[in-house]
Order: sequence, then C-alpha cells, then structure tokens
Amino acid sequence: MAKATSTLDWCIVRLGDDHNWWVAETSDPVRWDVDGLSIVDPRQLAHLIELVDPVRDYGFDQDVFESAFIRFRIDKDLGEGKVRLKRVKDSLFDSEEKLFVLADVLDEENGPYADLLDHLTRCRVKLLNDLFAFEAKLSVDEVEDELREEQNSHFIQGKAVHTFEELTSILDYMPAGYDTDDEAPAKGAEDEPDVDLPDLEEAEEEKLKNDESLKWDEDDGSGAEKPADEAEKKKKKKKKGDDDEDVDDDLDEDDEDSDDEDDDDEDSDDGEKPKRKTKTKR
Repeated sequence: MAKATSTLDWCIVRLGDDHNWWVAETSDPVRWDVDGLSIVDPRQLAHLIELVDPVRDYGFDQDVFESAFIRFRIDKDLGEGKVRLKRVKDSLFDSEEKLFVLADVLDEENGPYADLLDHLTRCRVKLLNDLFAFEAKLSVDEVEDELREEQNSHFIQGKAVHTFEELTSILDYMPAGYDTDDEAPAKGAEDEPDVDLPDLEEAEEEKLKNDESLKWDEDDGSGAEKPADEAEKKKKKKKKGDDDEDVDDDLDEDDEDSDDEDDDDEDSDDGEKPKRKTKTKR
C-alpha cells in the first residue's frame, strides 16, 4: 500500500457548494479517481481529533487513525475556489501546520481507511454499552447496518458522502430514543457538595439574634419593610428615647433626695441624739 500512495505528491482541491473540499486533480490520476473524492480540511480535522477523545478509554488506537490518511499542506492558492496542496509527513496530532488529510481509499475493503472505520465503530459501541443500560447490548453489526443504510440513501439520491460526514456519523452515533445529552447527565441538587459553615461564638451568635436589621417583618411576607413601617418604627424609637430620658430624670431626683437624707443622718450623728418622749402613767 505504501508503494501505491508514494506517487501521490500533490493534488488540487476545490471548494464545493456544500462548503466541503473535494479533489479536482492529483499527481497520480491512474490510481486515484477524483470522481466524488473528498478531502478533510484543517477545521474539520481539528473537530475529528476532539471527537476521538471520549473513545480513548475504550481501545482507541491513534496509530490506526494516523495511517488512514495522507497529509497535505497548502502550497498555492490558484484562485476561483481552488488550492494546490503538497504532501507532507507531519503527525496529525502534533503538527503545527494547517493540514488537509485525504483518506487512503485505494483499497476500500481492506485498506487502512476501512480499518479505521471498523476500529472507530467498535470503540463507539463499547462507549455506548458502558454509558447506557440497554435491554440488549449494542453490537457492531447493528451500528454498521444502520450507518450503511443511511449512506445508501445518499447514493440513491446521487449524493457523494464526504469523509468528514462519514467519520462524524460514527463518532456521534446514538441509538434511537437516546440523546447525546444523556452521555453527561446534569448534576442534581443532591449531588452538590455540602458546604460546612463556620461555628459562631456564643457572644457573636447572641448579638446576631438581637440585631433588629436581621429580623423579618411579620406584617409583610416579602421580608421588605414598607416606608410607613419604617417611619412608625422611627417614631417609636424617638418616643422610647424620650421616656428613657424622663426615667433618667426621675432617677436623678431620687438620687438627690437620698443624698439629702444621708446628709441629715450625718448631721444627727454629729450632734446630740434626740431624746425620746416618755408617756406618764395615770
């Protein structure tokens, strides 16, 4: 297979009406039929690399992916929606170049691209069987038959299946009745971690209990005080303040009276003690 693809040094691609790139000419027209031959552009390649990440834990082999494509970089813009590409040997996953990749489809049944399709299908089936409790586990044959039926419908309509669409149909495959959102269920309230609140000291806790600003208004279920309620509260506070002043004044007067009495007692102690009057018997 390496000898068959070694003569493919360059190719000219065109941008189709479907906004996909298709091969218009190759350096090896004998082996490569350009009729309906698609090529993956850099943007699509980046998306495919993201899609294979979930199946890495299910047996995905990066080397199988690498060997299924022939890499090209832009050599020259020919205008009118055509670009000349030159072949390179960069890695699909490590290259800093914006690469176009052509699927190696010279042997459609047993070639490296055919191996990749089978490999990705098996990985995807393993992932789905692990994520969902199907009544009967999915099989590779079931998935392949469903995908093949979809492709046949395109062929009947005279539409060529683009390589990017063929790969994404496998990597995004979901059985009927299931949604892609089911792969990552939303976290419920019961799954949220508990938050430990710091313990308050007794003095601080008592202070918060007596803080009027933290109490709910009993008359208004909304918890917000009305302007009239605020004015009434201020009025009560003012009246309370006046009453407190009156109480203070009374206390001061009482204190003065008690002081006078104390003074009288002191005077009586300094002088002679008053004599008691005795009653005479009759």
